[in-house]
Amino acid sequence: MFTLSSNQYASKTEHYAELVDQARSLISDEPDLIANAANFGALVFHSLPQLNWAGFYLYDGHELVVGPFQGKPACIRIAVGSGVCGTGAQTRQTQVVQDVNLFAGHIPCDSTSKSEIVVPLVRADGSLLGVWDCDSFVTHRFDDEDRQGMEALCRAFMDKVNQG
Repeated sequence: MFTLSSNQYASKTEHYAELVDQARSLISDEPDLIANAANFGALVFHSLPQLNWAGFYLYDGHELVVGPFQGKPACIRIAVGSGVCGTGAQTRQTQVVQDVNLFAGHIPCDSTSKSEIVVPLVRADGSLLGVWDCDSFVTHRFDDEDRQGMEALCRAFMDKVNQG
């Protein structure tokens, strides 16, 4: 049985390193993408402070479609290139937005979201799986340590996806 760790950490970097280990352990024996995405989302949402949404948008070949998540109901479909998620999918670069109200084309799925980080999920063959998206109810929630930590978490997730 998996147990969510609730340790006190010296730094964000240490916290993310522990989350990566927990994520790998949580999804290691399960082959189903949706089951792993659901548990991954719950792990992150309940482990990091000041999040009001954490989840996946999966690429269906045309647009991003909401997948497993934690938080309030979300936008169901997002065009590639639109909003923070669509921009992350299009550029295949992590998007760290300190104030979503200053992001041109932001899609306000939840008016309480003030900052956002989006990590593109790219398979080993170069195709887009989707994006990992986290929102916060405070501005300036995400910094470079969060970017590095979220990218490490997403690498762990994609390692499992790429195993087949």
